[in-house]
Amino acid sequence: MTNHNQIIGKWGEKIALEYLRQNGYEVLETNHRTPFGEIDIVAREGGMIVFIEVKTRTSTVMGNPEGSVTPMKQQHLINSALHYISDLCEPNPDWRVDVVAIIGNPRTGCQDLQVFVNAVQI
Repeated sequence: MTNHNQIIGKWGEKIALEYLRQNGYEVLETNHRTPFGEIDIVAREGGMIVFIEVKTRTSTVMGNPEGSVTPMKQQHLINSALHYISDLCEPNPDWRVDVVAIIGNPRTGCQDLQVFVNAVQI
């Protein structure tokens, strides 16, 4: 059974995908699983591989969505990205980790969407 947070999360990922495609990102994969965790979206922007973490909240009562990307989560994202890159046939690709922060819900729509480019320092 799907819980409230999963519904909000899936909705946020859909909103993020639409936004990214409209803004020139080529989406390569979604929900890519690695031994270190899941990468919400893998995309290309120009020659750069971009690993994107989507964080969605219905309000800012508990803080902004991007604030939930803790140091531990950042390390999981870096390890997941490195694992993904190790499977590519591309030697030493340029890559970064972005965070898409969304406030809203399926009923009221997206009130705010921000993209934090290169949000996780490697």
